[in-house]
Amino acid sequence: MIQRNDVLFVELPPPLGGAGREQTGRRPAIAVQDEMTPLPTVLVLPVTSQLEARRFPFTLRVEPTTANGLTMPSIILLFQMQVIDKRRVVRVIGKLEPEYADQLDVMLRRMLKL
Repeated sequence: MIQRNDVLFVELPPPLGGAGREQTGRRPAIAVQDEMTPLPTVLVLPVTSQLEARRFPFTLRVEPTTANGLTMPSIILLFQMQVIDKRRVVRVIGKLEPEYADQLDVMLRRMLKL
């Protein structure tokens, strides 16, 4: 069962036409929603280990821990939020720590103007 702020290992599909700026391939992602609603999809935030991505707005740096399951310093790409089929979730690798989850919530509200 997927829960909000789970760190997932997912398979993100390439964009139609094969060109674009979307994150693709096998990578970590953060679950934004949980399975309270029986949907076949999940809203995720892709994660990259390319630290220079921090230059973009709506990004959050996360350090690796045993709790979150990341293996290197990473950047959560809030601006790359996307919906994926749950069949694209390979496995849950960890849980985002509360201090990161709180920062993420603040940034999501600001980005979505909620």
